This record gives sequence, C-alpha cells and structure tokens, in this order.
Amino acid sequence: MDSLFEYSDRSPYPVVLSFAACDPSCGAGICADVMTLSALRCYPLTVLTGITAQDTSGVCAIHPVDAALVVAQARTLLADIPVSAFKIGVVGSRANIEAIAAIVADYPELPLVLDPILASGRGDKLADSDMSAALSECLFPYATLLTPNSIEARRLSAREGEDIPLAVCAERLLARGGKYVLITGAHEEPEDSAHVVNRLYGHEGLMRCDEWPRLPGSFHGSGCTLASAAAAGLALGKNMMDAVADAQEYTWRTLRAGFFPGKGQGIPDRFFGMRQENADS
Repeated sequence: MDSLFEYSDRSPYPVVLSFAACDPSCGAGICADVMTLSALRCYPLTVLTGITAQDTSGVCAIHPVDAALVVAQARTLLADIPVSAFKIGVVGSRANIEAIAAIVADYPELPLVLDPILASGRGDKLADSDMSAALSECLFPYATLLTPNSIEARRLSAREGEDIPLAVCAERLLARGGKYVLITGAHEEPEDSAHVVNRLYGHEGLMRCDEWPRLPGSFHGSGCTLASAAAAGLALGKNMMDAVADAQEYTWRTLRAGFFPGKGQGIPDRFFGMRQENADS
C-alpha cells in the first residue's frame, strides 16, 4: 500500500471500532483504546458498553449500558463510516455480548481482536460465569485474535479444579472458533523473574514466543493497550505475526515510559514517542 489515503476516499487512516467500558482514570477501557489507536495512526470509533467508578487502584462499581443503546451506537456508526477492524474489551453484560455478536456477524471479513477481560488488575470482578460462557459461545467464533492473560486463559478453558498448561488452554480456546490466541505471561512467571513471556498460538500450535524484560511496578491498562495495538496493526494491513510482534513492542515501550499519577498502578504512556520528540527538539 503506497499511501494511507488508500484506506478510504474520506479518511487518511484505517478506522477501528472499539466496544469497551469507560474508565474515568483513562488508564484502561475506551479511553486507553482511543489513545493507543490514535498513537498508532488509526482513527478510533467508540461504542460505550459500561460506565465504571475506578481509579489507578481498582474498580469500585460498573454499570452496563443498555444493550439497545449499544446496538444503536454501533449501527449508527457503521452505517456512516467504513471500518477496518473491531476491538472488544469490557462488555458489561450478557445482553451486550449477544448484541455485539449480532453486529460483528455482519462483517465477517473484518479482523476482530477480543480482549476477554474478566477482572481488574486488583482482582475486581468485571464478568461473572454467565458472561464468561457468553463470551465463549457468542464472540469467540468471530475473533481473529484473543488476548487473555494466563489467568483469564485458564478461567475460560479449564474445568473446576483443573490445572492445565497454557498450550492446552490455547487449544481449547481456539476450538471454540477463534483463529489465534495471544496469552500474556505477566502472571505466569514469578514476580521476581527477569522476563515476561507472551505466547501466540494458532490452530497448528505455538507460533511465536516473545520474552520481554520485566519492568518494576504494575500497570493499569496494559492489556487494553496490547489488544488495541494488535487491532491497529491488523487494520493497517499487517499479517498476524507482524501485528502481534509490533503490538508487544509498542506496549512494552508504553510501560517502560509509564508514569504513576495516583496512589495505585502506573499508567502506560501511549504517547511516549511524542514526549521523546519534544525532548529532542
């Protein structure tokens, strides 16, 4: 592709539609998606699935948006603006999952990145067992890429009391319809380990294994950043291997440049490149 203007006669950037909840701290959720997509030269569209009360330490409350309003937001946007990819984060309710599935089913040619967020970094529940089942039944079949952390991968694939390796988790998740699954390993290795290992699986097995230096502290919104960055890469026309590699590189750099504005976790700096440009000038 010679020019970004080839994406559309009206937009110089590929458009990514994100379904996610609002995080007022802007560390995660729909705001994190908007910042990540913008930083990676995509134009973001947003469909709000829920409103939360949270800060850098955790989630205090979540109120799902009515499914009819989720549908109205998405259908209105999709009737107006051509979209290059979908990204799905916190969905808020089973009704929203079913509504989103009905929408994305109409666009089977578009890549879809699904971040099956079940809890906050502190462990606050964002999805119950019924919603987990609905994610698997309704949305996994449309997912080009799933991006669970290792805890989510086991919760979504293992039976009660069962301890299974990540390769088996990936195999079970992909059997439900997804094409690829990227399982992030920040929770897998001991906290004092030097590296975090992320693994990309396809239907033929392990496709790539990436080690990243473990950074001090913990961060709010790293998963949202990674999933949105992968969606941006796919929207830009990258193949899966390159999109995943570049998304990891970008996310790690946002964490390395992260800052701690509150009393809890750090915030990834999605615009670290702009800060560096300002410093250089």
